[in-house]
Amino acid sequence: MVAVVISGCAEMMQIAKTMDTQRPLTQTEVVNGLKEALKVGSNKASSKLSLTDGYYRDEMVKILLPPEAATITQNLHRIPGGEKLLEDVLLRINRAAEDAAKEAAPIFGNAITKMTIQDGFNILKGKDDEATQFLKKNTYNQLVQLYSPKIKSSLDKKLVAGISTNESWNTLTSQWNNVAGSAVGRIAGFNQVNVKLDEYLTQSALDGLFLKLSLEEAEIRNNPAARVTEILRRVFGSNN
Repeated sequence: MVAVVISGCAEMMQIAKTMDTQRPLTQTEVVNGLKEALKVGSNKASSKLSLTDGYYRDEMVKILLPPEAATITQNLHRIPGGEKLLEDVLLRINRAAEDAAKEAAPIFGNAITKMTIQDGFNILKGKDDEATQFLKKNTYNQLVQLYSPKIKSSLDKKLVAGISTNESWNTLTSQWNNVAGSAVGRIAGFNQVNVKLDEYLTQSALDGLFLKLSLEEAEIRNNPAARVTEILRRVFGSNN
């Protein structure tokens, strides 16, 4: 008799659960679910990138020299110790991004609090990175303003061998510009490199962060196991 009662309770609970998942989503559930997805995704993305080698060893987001510096990489043999200088700069640039990524999650958290009901339903039925693109479109400039000072601070830190990223970059570019500005360099048509490293690094770091966020969003949309909270299971489960 007890077994029958337990079995009956289990069946009733399963029926109730099924009925609940089949219940039409409320507007509040949609918006809360999407905010939760962005919160979970941004926390995971920033956490992964803030680890040592989070940028440096990930070919998807590893930050390389600005395109304007291609002329340097193609002529490293003309700079004394050029190969080592280049690798040092790349390491320091990516270390600076990893250092700044530690503060990315709170920045995103402040940015995702505003979302209209219509935005919510559009995002729910949109592409796998719809929420990420919405966030990028509506908050990118604000995030740059918040993120840029952290990048600048990171660039001035003595991260490797007591030398800052800015110092290492300035050493590399100044040595190259000496070559490019010489008579031989002018004859060869070499261009000097004058890039604001903090602006380039801020953009690259945020691009990598948004890329990671889009991958986390797609995982939540497509993989039930990635829906780690009830609201995520409720909202995104209804969209399958």
